[in-house]
Amino acid sequence: MRKENSELKTAFVSEAGTFLHNRDYFAFVELDDMACWIAVDGIDADNETNTAEMVVRILMESFTEKPTMSRKQLKEYVLEAHDWLRYESRRVRLKASLVMVVTDYTRMVWLTAGNARLYHFRGGRLLEKSKDHSLAQRLTEDGSIAIHTADEHEERHNLLQYMGAPSEISPTVSKRKQLAEGDVLLLCTHGLWELVDETEMLDSLHEEKDAGAFVDRLEDVALSKQRPVVPNYTAAAVIVNKPFQEEKKSKKQLVKWIIVTMIPLIISVSLLLYFKGRAAARTAETVQLMMQSGQEGDAFAEDENYAEALKSYSEARAAANKVKDRAHGLLYSKKLKIAQTIVQADGYVKDGNYAKAVEQYKKAKSDAASDGHYDPAELDKRIASAEAFANVQAMVKQADLLAESQQYKEAIALYLKARKAATEASYPGGGKDITEKLEDANAKVAAIDKDKKKLLGELKEQKADRYFAQGDYEAAGDKYAEAQEMFQEIDMLDKVLAMERKIAKVDEKLHPPVPSTPAVDPAGAGAGTGGGGEAGANGGDGGLVGTDTPDSVDDPAGASENGADGKA
Repeated sequence: MRKENSELKTAFVSEAGTFLHNRDYFAFVELDDMACWIAVDGIDADNETNTAEMVVRILMESFTEKPTMSRKQLKEYVLEAHDWLRYESRRVRLKASLVMVVTDYTRMVWLTAGNARLYHFRGGRLLEKSKDHSLAQRLTEDGSIAIHTADEHEERHNLLQYMGAPSEISPTVSKRKQLAEGDVLLLCTHGLWELVDETEMLDSLHEEKDAGAFVDRLEDVALSKQRPVVPNYTAAAVIVNKPFQEEKKSKKQLVKWIIVTMIPLIISVSLLLYFKGRAAARTAETVQLMMQSGQEGDAFAEDENYAEALKSYSEARAAANKVKDRAHGLLYSKKLKIAQTIVQADGYVKDGNYAKAVEQYKKAKSDAASDGHYDPAELDKRIASAEAFANVQAMVKQADLLAESQQYKEAIALYLKARKAATEASYPGGGKDITEKLEDANAKVAAIDKDKKKLLGELKEQKADRYFAQGDYEAAGDKYAEAQEMFQEIDMLDKVLAMERKIAKVDEKLHPPVPSTPAVDPAGAGAGTGGGGEAGANGGDGGLVGTDTPDSVDDPAGASENGADGKA
């Protein structure tokens, strides 16, 4: 537990200067036995990617997963981050300067790439300063320019090595340095050391012993210059108040330790040689598996079996990582990503997300432009198919909106157009859902037409009723017939029969039946005459006896005459 028995204080400041965004990034972690500080200066102009943050996160992930003071391993971590930036530089070149410090609380190792710097102060003086990978630094070493002018030389930003460079880099890795009580480590980007020189750093350190006060003082000095343009700047100070003290062993203990250690060491070396031979054999097998899987992936890609290609490339990449073959690891990562993008696009097509599928297919085609195992014509075919599906989907969606707003005729026209396009594009499901929507829209149109005809028929019926009441039987008959026709068109049988009955009543009014003359019984005639002869007693009753005749119905005046005759 080295951390508990040591005391290191950290403080930092990181600002955008006069710029809108701060492309610097600083982070640190203090573990039980080791600690790590990283300051990165993003030197590209990409507004979508924070390059500095990406580098810091990659390095922190590697370090926290496997903390180490090994110079070789730390260099590998930096090179992995460098390779990752190169891989992500498809759209724009991602570039960064780096300074990284690792300690076990007793010793430290630092690494740099670019012109981010480490200043190591001890006892009130500058003990060590990292060197930039710039043309100005090289001119200084060649004696072409004076050392004190390098920080203001026009070539100070002309970097010969940096994170994300197109070619391989060789970051500077220091030897292990012993930490002492009172040591001050200053990690900074160019935005700070351009504005604060070494003398000003020492003056600030003499005035401020606290890490936070020290970086604040450096910031005040930088801003006091009142430059019209202030770049992004980062200053991180680590003050070693107490390093971890390792126990010193006596010579006798050391000899004893060596003797005790040598026996298992000899055994270990023997076993190491044995297992190394076996490891070499396994490595050869892994390399063979890597190459075989890669070739299988290429064959599957050529056969357009992208799911199997994805599986083979994944196995090839895993084998490359196992043998730490970075070149093949990146190669198969790229191939895997292309196959994965196509498989994802196929999945989007299956799920009906055609717009996203088009986007993924186009991305895969762009990424595969330099890979001869992917047929661009096949990808174009998939893009065209997905675009056609997306067009059908868009038409259906628009038709759905029209149907929702009850614009059914317009919706039907668009559904028909979409169904035709679906047939031509071999739309999934054969456009069955479109046909169902079309049938539903037609049914709703039919229902609306039926309601309209029903209403129109009822209006004609009501008008016919008014004509009938007014005695205009011919007009009533015409309207009843028109209403009956409407009801027949919409299969309203009950209303059709009702109109038939009303038409029959109209016919009765227009063509009333002629009443037949009743037969006369001789005996009855005498009685009737006798009744009529009783003029003085009941002549009026004689008139009532004649009410069943058509005349009494059709000619009320005749009844009056009979009544008058009776009275006479």
